[in-house]
Amino acid sequence: MSRTKSRNILGWIGTYALWISMTLITLLPIYWLFVVSARTRVELFGRPTLLQTSFYIDNYLKPLSTPAFQRYLTNSLIVATSNALLVAVLAVLATYALSRWKLGGSDSIFFWLITNRMAPAAAFILPLYLLFTRAFRLGDVTLYDTRIGLILLYCLFNLPFAIWLMKGMMDGIPIELDEAAFVDGASTWTVLTRIIVPLAGPGIAVTVILSWVFAWNEYLFAASLTSVQARTITTGLAEFVTVTGTNWGEMAAVSFISLLPALIFLAFVQRYIVMGLTFGAVKE
Repeated sequence: MSRTKSRNILGWIGTYALWISMTLITLLPIYWLFVVSARTRVELFGRPTLLQTSFYIDNYLKPLSTPAFQRYLTNSLIVATSNALLVAVLAVLATYALSRWKLGGSDSIFFWLITNRMAPAAAFILPLYLLFTRAFRLGDVTLYDTRIGLILLYCLFNLPFAIWLMKGMMDGIPIELDEAAFVDGASTWTVLTRIIVPLAGPGIAVTVILSWVFAWNEYLFAASLTSVQARTITTGLAEFVTVTGTNWGEMAAVSFISLLPALIFLAFVQRYIVMGLTFGAVKE
């Protein structure tokens, strides 16, 4: 066997060994979360082992049979999905206007938008709490502890990031496509829906994914601006920590369940994340 071929084989083995090691390191916390969720309280405080041969299903059945946690899970699904869709629509419209129409000061607007994400989230808790409980009031109804309040709030923080994410994809679509469509008599709305949106599919998919994940995982605002009706699954995990101790098994089970919708959602949309769809799309 030649020396060059031996080096190629060793390099191939080393590359796969590195990727396998990184995959195992990444999946180890998720596996350990499942192991904790499958053990009884006695097993959890016994000698720790990586292998799990039994499965204590009560850790899953007990929280899922509780109306409160069913409501938390439903709230998270509604809030995250609504926020992702609303952010994607607004980001496409805003990015198209700023990128295609060449408005005065558009670069400054892009920079100003991203600065909204630079401040720590904790700095907004007090003003947002006052806005939710006092400013936006309709009779006795406020935005506090409502799904619509969380959806709008998450849009406030996810939209700047989504616009910046979409800007690169929008700039990569040749403007000649717009001009050719206008020459053929297409309206602005037709250009946006028939040309820009299909070609910007990868960017829109990434925007939806990240906005959905950010809203699903958010804890600070959900814990501060909800109390009962609009609480999400992330805030519900805190209920397993009591003055008498922490129910680690049920907490791990609910945490593992909260991972499943995100994994299912990613499985459906990941195939749309394909780059380079605009190559060769310029009309001759």
